[in-house]
Amino acid sequence: MENLGKVFKAYDIRGVYSSEINEDLAWKIGYATGQFLRSLLRGYDRGQTSANRLVVGRDMRPHSPSLANNLIEGILSSGLSCVDVGMCDTPMIYFAINHLGACGGIQVTASHNPIEYNGFKISGQKARPIGEDTGLNEIRHIVSTLRRTPSKTDSAKIEQMDLWKEYRKHVMQFLQLSRPLKVAVDASNGMAGKMMPEIFDGTDLEITPLNYELGGEFAHPPNPLIDANLKQVCSAVRDGKTDFGICYDGDADRCMFVDEKGQIVRCDLITAMLGRHFLQLYPASTVVYDLRSSRVVSEEIRAAGGSPRRERVGHAFMKKAMADAHAIFGGELSGHFYFRDNYHADSGAIVFAVVASVVSAQDRPLSELIEPLKRYVQSGEINFRVADKAEKMEELADKFPDGETDRMDGVTVQFKDWWFNVRPSNTEPLLRLNLEAGNDDLLQDRLAEIQAVLGEPVAE
Repeated sequence: MENLGKVFKAYDIRGVYSSEINEDLAWKIGYATGQFLRSLLRGYDRGQTSANRLVVGRDMRPHSPSLANNLIEGILSSGLSCVDVGMCDTPMIYFAINHLGACGGIQVTASHNPIEYNGFKISGQKARPIGEDTGLNEIRHIVSTLRRTPSKTDSAKIEQMDLWKEYRKHVMQFLQLSRPLKVAVDASNGMAGKMMPEIFDGTDLEITPLNYELGGEFAHPPNPLIDANLKQVCSAVRDGKTDFGICYDGDADRCMFVDEKGQIVRCDLITAMLGRHFLQLYPASTVVYDLRSSRVVSEEIRAAGGSPRRERVGHAFMKKAMADAHAIFGGELSGHFYFRDNYHADSGAIVFAVVASVVSAQDRPLSELIEPLKRYVQSGEINFRVADKAEKMEELADKFPDGETDRMDGVTVQFKDWWFNVRPSNTEPLLRLNLEAGNDDLLQDRLAEIQAVLGEPVAE
């Protein structure tokens, strides 16, 4: 039996192919997910065709087709029909679930992990995330009891479906260009290499394509949060004198932007800029942001007449907060951006369209739009290896008793001119620190105080 505890994560299933993730496990995950989602259909009309369908897609990894085929066989054996949308970006699955009224979907992907990894991202009805607290633990339990059998039900059918035309039409609602733009796009040899031409060809965007090839290798690791992986797009922006650049992760649900000078733009500053944009279109709306984000985000939202909503880190929490508050927009420091008119889900394609629209409507470059938002200095996320994460977090809270402390996600302590958050990793004995201050001297002083408690940071 596979080491399920190793591959079942907080929000998805991931591991090395084929020692941890293989075709047998794919079948079991398909069967177990189908069984779990069918149990949720009791309140619905089981005769409704759409509700009895599960959408499946896959990324470009060489083992994804085989895993997807076995996944589909498991789904059919559970009694659910299946819509196979083929190779696509993960946000397309969210679109397909809602467009078809399906009971859920599974994307075969390992996102930003190296090429030898693979995995499964599972969503329920309306593309609600299935994490460990919302069904993934139940799916894991079913998987642990299964033995693969060749059975299929007569009512379960598979249908191949090309939804790119409909997906493009959906994304195009967010693209309102006031003038043509030149943009450098690094697909990281991932699914943006297929998504970008399918959606944005034929628009007034002159795109310099980088690493669009889907040959099963990565020119650089497909993780845009690591600065070293952005060197290529930064150079392309400067050399090509483009208006901005963007770099995607492997399944194209996360991205990072660089301005026309080739300088990296923090995602919380993109959230602040786009928050103002959406509040001009939809006054007095709510904008959601994760608690690692700069104070400038809440300040900009309030200044624009909106309601800022601070939320826990992670797409499951962000999507729930978006839905609960009927928020117009949301952003995470990790490069996920969420939209009310995208079923409260994140989309790398849509955030690209919106940023392009905002930049094209201005007679100033992106760097000048972002510059007023750089009112504070940040540490970036720093990891510390500790034996007892809970004990160290409480020690930090006790060290700063005069601050305003909350425990929404780890420990956050706020003062007038600085604040920090320290959160535990879900999978490693690590604490993750984010600290912001009014100036660099204050940042360094407070960072030294915290390091005296947590020890030396883990080297990148």
